[in-house]
Amino acid sequence: MTKPSVPFTVIFEDNHLLVVNKSPGILVQGDATGDVPLVELGKQYIKEKYHKPGEVFLGVVHRLDRPVSGVVVLARTSKALERMNALFREKETMKTYWAIVRSKPPQPEGTLIHWLQKDEKKNKTTVYKKETGNALRSELSYKVLGSAEGHWLLQVNPVTGRSHQIRAQLASMGCPIKGDVKYGDDTANEDGSIYLHARRLSFIHPVKKEPITLEAPVPVMGIWKYFVKFDET
Repeated sequence: MTKPSVPFTVIFEDNHLLVVNKSPGILVQGDATGDVPLVELGKQYIKEKYHKPGEVFLGVVHRLDRPVSGVVVLARTSKALERMNALFREKETMKTYWAIVRSKPPQPEGTLIHWLQKDEKKNKTTVYKKETGNALRSELSYKVLGSAEGHWLLQVNPVTGRSHQIRAQLASMGCPIKGDVKYGDDTANEDGSIYLHARRLSFIHPVKKEPITLEAPVPVMGIWKYFVKFDET
């Protein structure tokens, strides 16, 4: 996967949280590749901006797949990390994604319920239409926001948070995400990205206890430019 020239931009920052718009191609946490992950880049950003000596604390609250872009929350204190983890665990956050697909969905909006099982060795999720073995119930809603250049822009709101959930469930509907050859698209994007973007995240601030909604602009690349004009109605 091609390394992006700008790994992230900051969309919110205070003493407790660092929220960024991650570029596609950046890992959130380190893996066997040894590539520098977002959390380490974030530590470097804080260290340089605030001239911090020694180690910088920055905790990963949640993750996005490497080829996916958008909102990622990092915690600057252990207290914020613990409380944000609880918000995600208790489903007290509202997530909105944008996805570009090549096929028109069968309905302009709908709800998808499947059972998903992840194969860790293959790093791929299998979709079942009914309860099967250890597969986990997974639910999302989607709405078509518009179309351009022979593609459709979907707004997706996951109810559950399974691995590869949006990618696998949209593909099961016959609408694989553009560039996502792992889940059925026929052509990879040159940079290895897929057209899935964590557009918006709402939650109660873990320390200030105030509602907060953060939105990430879509990447300035490829056919995203044809969909910037669309927004929620």
